[in-house]
Amino acid sequence: MKPHWTGVFPAVTTQLKKDQSLNLPATARHFEALIASGVSGLIVCGSLGENQTLDPDEKRAVVKCAVETAKSRVPVLSGLAESSTAAAIRYVRDVKQLGASGVMLMPPMNYKGDPRESMTYLRTVAKGGGLPIMIYNNPLSYANDITPALFAELADEPKFVAIKESSGDPRRITELHNTVGGRYSIFTGVDDLLLEASILGIDGWVAGTGIAFPAENHRLWELTRAGKWDEARALYRWFQPLLKLDTHVHFVQYIKLCEQETDLGAEWVRAPRLPIAGAEREQVLAIIRKAIACRPKLG
Repeated sequence: MKPHWTGVFPAVTTQLKKDQSLNLPATARHFEALIASGVSGLIVCGSLGENQTLDPDEKRAVVKCAVETAKSRVPVLSGLAESSTAAAIRYVRDVKQLGASGVMLMPPMNYKGDPRESMTYLRTVAKGGGLPIMIYNNPLSYANDITPALFAELADEPKFVAIKESSGDPRRITELHNTVGGRYSIFTGVDDLLLEASILGIDGWVAGTGIAFPAENHRLWELTRAGKWDEARALYRWFQPLLKLDTHVHFVQYIKLCEQETDLGAEWVRAPRLPIAGAEREQVLAIIRKAIACRPKLG
């Protein structure tokens, strides 16, 4: 089966003003910078996009902004994390009308379902929504694990076209190949497992921290595609302290701070999140500024 989506699909932040209102012009500016860097798609309103703290109309406004900015140059996907199956289906239908190319489907945020419930939820949204779906598997954060065996069960639903694998266990990549080999596009969603996952064989990367360093992010991806492992390792070692910022509970604040330091955004977040402060802020700024000072020349 030909992969539906491949390449770097960054999970993009939702830019806010200091008063926590949407800043769509700033969000569009960042979309443009990412598209210019060579990304293959955009994912808006995911966890990094603060999906759960956006009002329904705000989420749709961000999707509309992304579609209008992209102008069909790259596909636009929206994160989907509604609390009920009915709301999820409504959301897919709405973003389809806005021009989205697909959705990244997360489990319901306020209920830990058992496998039967999770599978029913995924299938019902697929049949009712009408867009291609990337299933986001992140058992560490969302307490629902879609295992390779469950992905095999889901393989008869054509709307499921990709997997964002974020279990944190690189062995899952090989298990997916052995269980559902070629059925789905396999994306890694853990920034500091990118190189390991690439060696094992992936089709794409849902990048996080790299949205603040788009040129280096794209170069690293290109090196993995070309099998230039010595060059990839060198760039990855520079990148790793930054990529690790994507795996902390404050990942949204950390990555928005990265964007602010690289003039690609601002650090303002939606409550209950708060910008980081004190010693934590200084530690993260030290990581970011050291990386900027040692930024590699890409030729």
